[in-house]
Amino acid sequence: MNEEGTPDQDGIGQGGLETEATGPGITPGPFAELVGQQPAIAQLSAALQRPVPAYLFVGQTGWGTRRAADIFAGELLARHDPETADRHRRLAAAESHPAIAVVERTGAAISVEEARDIARRAELAPPEGSHQVLVLVDFHLVRNAAPALLKTIEEPPASTTFVVLAEEVTPELVTIASRCLRVDFRPIPTEVLVAAAAEEGFDPDAVAVAARAAGGDLERVRALLSDEAASQRWRRWSDLLGRVDGTAATASGLVAELIADLDAAGEALAASHARQLESFDHAEGDTPRGQTGRRKRLEERHKREARRLRNDALRAGMAALADEARARAVDAAGAQTYGRVGDGLADLELALLHNAREDLALLALLLALGEPTPSL
Repeated sequence: MNEEGTPDQDGIGQGGLETEATGPGITPGPFAELVGQQPAIAQLSAALQRPVPAYLFVGQTGWGTRRAADIFAGELLARHDPETADRHRRLAAAESHPAIAVVERTGAAISVEEARDIARRAELAPPEGSHQVLVLVDFHLVRNAAPALLKTIEEPPASTTFVVLAEEVTPELVTIASRCLRVDFRPIPTEVLVAAAAEEGFDPDAVAVAARAAGGDLERVRALLSDEAASQRWRRWSDLLGRVDGTAATASGLVAELIADLDAAGEALAASHARQLESFDHAEGDTPRGQTGRRKRLEERHKREARRLRNDALRAGMAALADEARARAVDAAGAQTYGRVGDGLADLELALLHNAREDLALLALLLALGEPTPSL
């Protein structure tokens, strides 16, 4: 932190926020629910004592960046208005505070027009009180829109704080990042995920499989384990090696089962989304137009979550199949099968990366798995 109170160019890890808050005695305070993110919690706690105009939270969504932004925004507003601190925290946690705008893209990337809208919003007076927070989601996808926001983030009005969320710092985001105080989030270690999910009643073995598919993302692990049939679905993948016979008829039947499992994996999430929409209510002081916009953003977010869950469910099944093949690799024939499974899963990943039809990609995998093992 320099003498003028702005962030150092190297961000939080190199600047002035490594204070006593990073020491062994730090307590998580309002950030206690951020599992496995102790360094980030320490930095956020220190940041609340010395606010700056713009922050950059870097990490995957399920590592806690968005939840941290909600909590952090609520704490900032509570700091400006301590008499109604509880209200600020409650509304911020629900993403329904009129003075906190959570800005999400509507397309594949953040458009120049969306960036200009953010800049205009930043210049307006807060909808209530003396301060507002703009939470900008998915800014690793800012692309060509970055220049439209640079000046605003560099010198925002005193009444506006930016919290920028990004999965990574892309080349297009580098200049904006240099104007922000950076907080890095990290993948949650598997053992921490297993312990956290076990405390919530999930089976540790199932959590371990889900964690491999979810890449250290607690929210995605919870989504994968959101119904009791998850383990049964993964066992179906584990059993594939004993069921394939090289025929198209058998492979087609198994593909139908796997596709049905993928559909079922999303049912609990779909029900949760339906409940969210059913209970949807506009923020205090929000306009009808604002309510419509927030609902549209919520629906777009639901679509992304559903796609991600389906992909995670598929990869969890693939992990279960790989584990079974590895367990069988105790002799030469088992080692050959293990190699064939590895090749088949790599081909499946490549096909899905190129947007191949799910059923056809799975059919190719199962036909390959059903080929007889060559005699030694």
